[in-house]
Amino acid sequence: MQRWVGIVVLSALSVVAQANEPLPGDIVRDLNRLQSQLAEQPNGEADSDVLNRIADHARSQAARLASGNRADQWASALYHQLAASALVRQGDHVAAANELASARQRPSVPNSQILRWLRDEASLRRAGNQPTEAIALYEQWLTQSQGNSHYDESAWRLVRLLAEEERWDAAAGWLSPLLQKGGLTDTQQTLTTAVLRNAGQNDEALGWLVGGLNAQSEPDAWRQAAGLAQQAGQAGVAAGVWEMAWQLGKFTTTEDRLTLIRLHLAGGTPARAGEHLEAAIQEGALTRDEEALRLLAGAWQQAKDIEKALNAWKALAENTQKAEDWRQYGQLAYRWGQDDQAEEALIKAVNLGDDQAKQWLSNF
Repeated sequence: MQRWVGIVVLSALSVVAQANEPLPGDIVRDLNRLQSQLAEQPNGEADSDVLNRIADHARSQAARLASGNRADQWASALYHQLAASALVRQGDHVAAANELASARQRPSVPNSQILRWLRDEASLRRAGNQPTEAIALYEQWLTQSQGNSHYDESAWRLVRLLAEEERWDAAAGWLSPLLQKGGLTDTQQTLTTAVLRNAGQNDEALGWLVGGLNAQSEPDAWRQAAGLAQQAGQAGVAAGVWEMAWQLGKFTTTEDRLTLIRLHLAGGTPARAGEHLEAAIQEGALTRDEEALRLLAGAWQQAKDIEKALNAWKALAENTQKAEDWRQYGQLAYRWGQDDQAEEALIKAVNLGDDQAKQWLSNF
C-alpha cells in the first residue's frame, strides 16, 4: 500500500497539469501544497498530526467545491484523492476507498481517471477486508478495461479474491482467458489448480499440472499432480507421474517407493510394480517379510507372469507356513496347468489342516 500512495500522489500531480477543466490558480497552489506536504512524510514514520490536517483540509475543500461548476467539481475530485492518499498512509484503507468512491462520482472527471480510481479503490477494499465490494469493483474495472496494461494483474487478483470467498465457478470463469495466455508463475499454477479442482474441472486441472511439470519442479508439485490424477479416476496417469518423479530423484524414501508400487498396481501396470518390489528387496530397502512377499506375489499374479507369480507365491507360503497361502499357491498353479507344483502345494496345505485343499486334491 505504501507503493500505491506514491502512485496516487504522482497521478494527482499529472492530472492537475492535464485537467480538461482549467482550475483557478489558488486551487492549483493549494493542491500542490498539500501534495508536497504529503510527499515530505517519510514512509513508515509519517507524522499522524500532519496527515490528519491534510485529510481534514482536503475533505473540507472537496465538500465545499462539490456543488460548483465543472472546474470546481474536478477540483473536488482531486481533493478527495488527496484525502485518500493521507488516509492510506494512516492505514485506514476503507476510509481511503470511500474518498476515491466520492472522487469517481464527480461528473467532470474523465473516464480514464475514473478507471484508475476504480482499480485503486478495489485494492483498498481488499486491503480493508471488504472482499464483496472489492470483487464487484474489480469486475467492473475488468469489464471496461480490455487491453489495459494492468488487466492481467487485476484479473489474477480477482481470481484470488473469488477463490478466497470459495466462489469457485466465478473464479474459473475469469481464469479461463488467463490460462490461454500461458506463462504462469508457480503461484499462479497453484491457484489455477485449486480453482479448477474446486470448480469440478479435474481433467483441466490435471492437464495444467502435468503439463507444467519438469525436472526443476518441486516434489510437492509432483505429489499434487499424482493425487489429482487419482481423484480424477486416472490411476494410470498417477502412476506415470509418480514413476517420473522417482526416476528424477524427487522421491527417495521407502514410503515413496511403496506408494509407487501401489499406484502401479492400481493403474494397470503390475509388472512395473513387481520390478520395483524385487529391486527394493534386493537392495535391502524393503525387508523380505510377509508383507513384501505378499505384495510381490499379488503383483506378478496380476501381471499374469506365470513363472514369477508361482515363485513369489511359493516364497510367501514358505515364509508364512500358513495353510491358506499354500492352498492359494496350489490353486493358482492348477489353473495355470502346473500340476506338479499344484499337487505339492495342496498336500502341504492339507498337512497344515486346510479342508478346502483336500477337495482340490481330489482332482489329481
